[in-house]
Formats: sequence, structure tokens, C-alpha cells
Amino acid sequence: MYLPFFPLKLVAFPGEELNLHIFEPRYKELLSDIEQSGGTFGICVYLDKLSSFGTEVALEKINKRYDDGRLDIRPRGLRAFRILSFDNPMKDKLYAGGTVSFLGDDPKIPDFLHHEFVFYLKEMLRLLNFQGEFDPGKANSYTFAHKLGLKLEEELELLQMGSESARTEFLIRHFKRMIPVIKAVEQAREKIKLNGHFKHLDPLNF
Repeated sequence: MYLPFFPLKLVAFPGEELNLHIFEPRYKELLSDIEQSGGTFGICVYLDKLSSFGTEVALEKINKRYDDGRLDIRPRGLRAFRILSFDNPMKDKLYAGGTVSFLGDDPKIPDFLHHEFVFYLKEMLRLLNFQGEFDPGKANSYTFAHKLGLKLEEELELLQMGSESARTEFLIRHFKRMIPVIKAVEQAREKIKLNGHFKHLDPLNF
């Protein structure tokens, strides 16, 4: 499949809705073409250089149009892909494009693994003071991926995994590393708060 490309320093996960501000002429042209065609485009992951992976996205809504042509848009992630060819720019266009191959994905996951994932996810979100809604029945490996302290490289690694079970196991390992660290930081913060304040000290019996 051939897609217009929008390289960004972020990972768009399948099912995720993004809020993007469009200001460069080439991407204003891309969005104009997508509006007219009703087609999709690819958000390609850019690290220190363009990676070989990205996500096909559909334009859900244009939230705002500015007088100078800038746009606030809401695209939704569809499918992860590998880039097979890269044309910069596409013929007669300002923006890039290329041929992609979509990655396979197995959505099945054992119940015990999902329950373990939800257990650690709840604790992680609590420690991070997450205030939004959380439905354990609908949560999957992509739902909160941007809120869990993953590096961009780790998010890209997650995107490339071909099954929900593999992604879930990856995140559980991340939780087990990060939760003790966050708790230790919280404990240190509480101790620091006590410094400089009068303390009531109980007498000690020797």
C-alpha cells in the first residue's frame, strides 16, 4: 500500500487519538489532500533519523482552522506498518510518501496475563496521580502507553511487537522496574517535607 508520510518524534499507537497542530506548508498540503480524498496517511517514527516503522492514521476531525492555514487536527491510529520505500517528496507534492507493509497482530491474551497487567497498571497510574477514567475491561497494552514513562525507543519497540501477549509482558516487566523506583522517590519526597519543620519526638526508654 502507498501512503503519504508525516514523520514525527512520536509513536502513534493503533486505536489512539492524537491532537496535532499542523503549520508546515508540506503538511498543510498533505491534510488538504487527505480531506479531499478521504484517504489515510502514515505517521512515521523519527528518532535521530527516520525509523522503518510507523502507523497508518485516519483523519477523525479538524478541531480548528486558522486564518493563515494552520490546523488543529485529531487523527486516529489504525495499523502499524514497516516502510518498504520512501519517496521524498512524492511526485508533484511537497510531502513524502512511500510503500508500506502492515505488521501482523494477534489480539488474543490469556486471562491470567491480562489480570496481572491490570493489577500493575492500576498501581502505576495511582503512583503517577492519573486523574482520568480507567476501565480495566477495556484497557490494553496501547491504552495508556504514552503515560507510563516509556522512552520513545521503548514505545517504538512496543509498536513493532506482533501480539497483545508480547506487548503485555513487555509492559509488566517495565512496571516491575519502575514501580519500586517511583515509590522510593515518593518516600524520599515525604522525608524532605519533614525537614525544616518542628517535630514531636516521643521520649525513648533505654
